Amino acid sequence: MDLRVLRYFVAVAEERHFGRAATRLHMTQPPLSRAIKQLEADLGVPLLHRSPAGVDLTPAGRTLHTEAVALLAAADLLRARVAEAADVTLTIGALGDDGDATTRLAEAFRLRHPGIPIRFREADFTDPTAGLRSGVADVALTRLPFDTRGLGTRVLREDPVGVVLRVGDPLAGRGPLRLADLAGRAWFQLPDGVDPIWRTYWNGTVPVGGRPAGPVVRTVSECVQAVLWNGMVGIAPMTHVLPDGLVWSELSDMPPSPLVVAWSAARVTPLVRSFTRIALETYRG
Repeated sequence: MDLRVLRYFVAVAEERHFGRAATRLHMTQPPLSRAIKQLEADLGVPLLHRSPAGVDLTPAGRTLHTEAVALLAAADLLRARVAEAADVTLTIGALGDDGDATTRLAEAFRLRHPGIPIRFREADFTDPTAGLRSGVADVALTRLPFDTRGLGTRVLREDPVGVVLRVGDPLAGRGPLRLADLAGRAWFQLPDGVDPIWRTYWNGTVPVGGRPAGPVVRTVSECVQAVLWNGMVGIAPMTHVLPDGLVWSELSDMPPSPLVVAWSAARVTPLVRSFTRIALETYRG
């Protein structure tokens, strides 16, 4: 049985929709549909109930999904073990540190792949793909939204977004705020050339030029210091630990920030697939 077709089937089974599965697999829908129909013909049983709304698994499909997930994981582990023997390294790009979750992920990955050398590359705001676009990272822990053409992503968690304020700021302690409450306040700016989708989101969903311009920042630390020293306004996921003198105020009308594991569709390796699977297990567990 072709492992590639099993990966196709697992994607359809998990997305419950051929279109979403095709997007996840970075392919068009017609060849995906043909591959699943051929799989059903080879096995001699229907695997899916198809409807205009999507698909549901038949009893045979549920059995195949369970077994296929286990088989694909075993195949990836086998390939990864071979990679370990060949001294293959894995470079992980990251946009900041996610604290305890990153520690748990590192421990879980080391348990499965104790012999793989790891390189860790911390990116700044100029590259939301954390090194995937430039090819310096094999897999990344980063945040949407940005241009994902040529990339695969899976959401690990969605975090509320808040505004960072000085303790004495008139808006501090008022409870949840709205973006309109920040009108007229100087706002952090991202460097020139940054992904425009990324820039607009972190500008409070307002296009560049729609807010008074504050200093250009490239890291979370620079954001924090700009608030602390100059009283600037900026937003961030409310998972970051703030120093004394700063407080969070949640933004009720700001879309949440999705933390994702991401990879290049052109450079998917067994180690990348294994890392992605372990990341999903770690964060969702």
